[in-house]
Amino acid sequence: MKLAVLGTGKIVTEALVAMAPIEEISINAIFARPHSKNKAEGFAEKYSIKSIFTDYDELIKNADIDTVYIGLINSVHYEYAKKALENNLNVILEKPFVGKLSEAIELAEIAKAHNCFLFEAITVLHNEVFNKMKTDLPKLGNIKMVIANYSQYSSRYDRYLNGDVDYSFDPSSLGGSLRDINIYNIHYVAALLGLPENVQYFPNRGFNGIDTSGALVLTYPTFTAVCIGAKDSDSPCFVSVQGEKGYMKIDGKPNTAPNLTVVTYDSADDSTKKDSSGSKVRAAAVDEFIPAPVHHRMTQEFKDFARIIAENDIAAANNYLEESLDVMRILDSAF
Repeated sequence: MKLAVLGTGKIVTEALVAMAPIEEISINAIFARPHSKNKAEGFAEKYSIKSIFTDYDELIKNADIDTVYIGLINSVHYEYAKKALENNLNVILEKPFVGKLSEAIELAEIAKAHNCFLFEAITVLHNEVFNKMKTDLPKLGNIKMVIANYSQYSSRYDRYLNGDVDYSFDPSSLGGSLRDINIYNIHYVAALLGLPENVQYFPNRGFNGIDTSGALVLTYPTFTAVCIGAKDSDSPCFVSVQGEKGYMKIDGKPNTAPNLTVVTYDSADDSTKKDSSGSKVRAAAVDEFIPAPVHHRMTQEFKDFARIIAENDIAAANNYLEESLDVMRILDSAF
């Protein structure tokens, strides 16, 4: 992969660290707005990036690249991705994908027409914990409840309360907790369980209308999933999937998924033993899974994208893209 990195913000700082050990990726260019050129120059020196651009059209025309990674603010994802795809470049879009389902569908159609790959950089789909969740999900029997909570007090929230609104709390920049932080929870639910029948969002809104926190309720034929995201308060973070025959739970932030506990019950157990609250005590098998250490939580996704492009693995790319489109369908219904 011959890559151009677009942006100089926090997520690009992390992405560059994540990609550093991946031999299959050559970062050949970086794009910055003119006022951020000094930051781009610092990244170029640190990571041996040979070309710096402040004009996107010039980058597309002259850079030695086949792929762009778009780490810019959410509201420009669509326009930058569209231009890249129309110029026969593969695109990796930082989460959230784009602002509207119609934009996502259009980008997917352009990518197909130009034989290009289009990816969303969402870490949860590229983690050993998620892979184990997919494998072990049938062990839980009929699913009855899903609850996911990703809440962390934003480093920008105090500024916001004082009237200093940056892009992450700006509706016009497509900020807010649903797109920024709850998006991870939505990806777990959509990737594991598909599309819901109904979507309802119950946000807590700030003075400019932005959702600083909220609960997304996804209704399926036989169960409900509740996705909680907050940038205005703290809470223990987790993902829990409950079924008639057991449950699985991540204890920790969904974007890193540091562990997974899978508990399954013996369906042949006819014990009448009850606990102090009066519920039946069933014989249980407990599987504690800790994934192998990784260089950075984002490293595997970039490895996967590089492999797909190198091997022209259209089926894998389409699977990821369809899941991103499902999440956009949920977001469109929420707003």
